[in-house]
Amino acid sequence: MTGTTENSDSPAVAPFKRRSFLATAALAAGAPVAATGPAQAAARPASSTPAAPGHHSVARLLAVPEDGRGMSWLRNALQVAVALELATIPPYLCGWWSIKDRSSEAARLIRRIVGDEMFHLGVVCNLLVSVGGRPQIKAVASTYPGPLPGGVRPGVTVYLSGLTRSFVHDVMMAIEAPDRPLARSIEAEPSVGTFYGDILQTFRNVAPDLQERGQLSTRIGSDVLEPVRTPDDVMRAIEIIKEQGEGTTSSPATAFDDDYPAHYYAFGEIYHGRRLRESDGDWEFSGAPVPFPDARPMAPVPAGGWSDAPGEVRRLLDGFDATYHAVLQNLEMAWAGGGHRTLHTAIHTMRGLEHPAVELMERSIPDAPGNYGPQFRPF
Repeated sequence: MTGTTENSDSPAVAPFKRRSFLATAALAAGAPVAATGPAQAAARPASSTPAAPGHHSVARLLAVPEDGRGMSWLRNALQVAVALELATIPPYLCGWWSIKDRSSEAARLIRRIVGDEMFHLGVVCNLLVSVGGRPQIKAVASTYPGPLPGGVRPGVTVYLSGLTRSFVHDVMMAIEAPDRPLARSIEAEPSVGTFYGDILQTFRNVAPDLQERGQLSTRIGSDVLEPVRTPDDVMRAIEIIKEQGEGTTSSPATAFDDDYPAHYYAFGEIYHGRRLRESDGDWEFSGAPVPFPDARPMAPVPAGGWSDAPGEVRRLLDGFDATYHAVLQNLEMAWAGGGHRTLHTAIHTMRGLEHPAVELMERSIPDAPGNYGPQFRPF
């Protein structure tokens, strides 16, 4: 929904046919695919947010017995999914924007993932509208640094930074880490994959009449967002979210129709500097080189943002945040009856975020290492 949107003259690509590398629980627990060691040390800002944004805890939603899950449960769960998908976009954009050579392999991989996440956001908004909900976007937009919405992956602090190996490891790979078995209790660590699986199962159990009115369609990156009209549409929509990114449960050998890895493995290729390949039955990052790109040294945004920024930097920061606020507002209005025109306004406005972001990333911080960068403050 930003500059990641492909040329409209390119051939349409069906949204549910993708080649994906999918993870097993064993791989997630420490097989060769997993990151093999700590990233290089880097300053990471402490979270200033005591609880994740979003209306409900994923763990508490998952703790509700199946026979107690109805339309209200579905709407609440899908609203958390909106917050989750939205939360990934600002850190991934910061990493992508910081790369100087946009033709590099790392830039290409991240750009594709940004497009995927924007597509996922559109999918869950359509799903929520299909069951009579109205996506809340402004109110659930994350502040950074902070946790993921809904209490997912509670050990992860999501912060904004230029691309470094530690940022790839500690934020990007941590967000997209493959699914693990989840004990169904409110004390268990919530799993994104299980969460989406339970949403799908609840759709099957409740069998709601799907409302098409208010759903939106558009091209997003290489995907085509379309209304969900049937139970099969719901299944394909949720499965593609799991397959493309977090929550995957199959072998990395599993493939669909195109040729790029699921998000966790794409970030792993950047982190390890090598393509993922199979060797003697094991999957390892030992393939062709993926050079780590030269990136603008955007420092991690501190809790509360850049409070002491000089005048011109403050102007850029405030202008960026005002534009970001307009993007969120237009996205929310689009699924509240504003329709395609309002959605396209949001897309056009979002493209305007890149220039001030890069300008900030090229301004050094006085008496401190690194450069400024966008704060993505939603209010």
